[in-house]
Amino acid sequence: MKVLVRLVVVVVVIAAAGLIFLYSGTYNVSAMVPHNKVTLWIINTLKDNSIEHRSDKITAPNDLNDSSLVRIGFVHYREMCQGCHGAPGIKPSEIGQGLYPHPPNLAHSAKEMPASELFWITKNGIKLTGMPSFGKTHSDDKIWAIVAFMEKLPYMTSDQYNEMNKLTKNESNM
Repeated sequence: MKVLVRLVVVVVVIAAAGLIFLYSGTYNVSAMVPHNKVTLWIINTLKDNSIEHRSDKITAPNDLNDSSLVRIGFVHYREMCQGCHGAPGIKPSEIGQGLYPHPPNLAHSAKEMPASELFWITKNGIKLTGMPSFGKTHSDDKIWAIVAFMEKLPYMTSDQYNEMNKLTKNESNM
């Protein structure tokens, strides 16, 4: 019985300390100040495992190498993603540079992610990161097109990206 009482006291003390911390305002939520290592580890572990768990049964409905699909995806990427994530030879916009956590440079990191995870993130967004949910405004087919382009992005040069930009300049309503 004494062990149970002690356990309850410990839990109450930890809960009270947590509430004091939450209401104290001592944790700096400024996007100018990075998280401490423990907080960053907790957030990234939670995010990575959540995305992996929710995307593990997603499969691409069509051939992601289809050039017309990649072209449609390029147009959407240019319009909605380039500002935050950049592109070969193109830095993120001022908004993208000001986000914390910083959006990944997909020209480098997209090759490390399975298509199912890219799809899930693009469709659902990620809370507290600035990554919006495009599932509210785009069909799954259009999101898969964006994924098809993102899979090509790490292998593109800035010249190839600029050429694709010229070829699709008037195709903003795909």
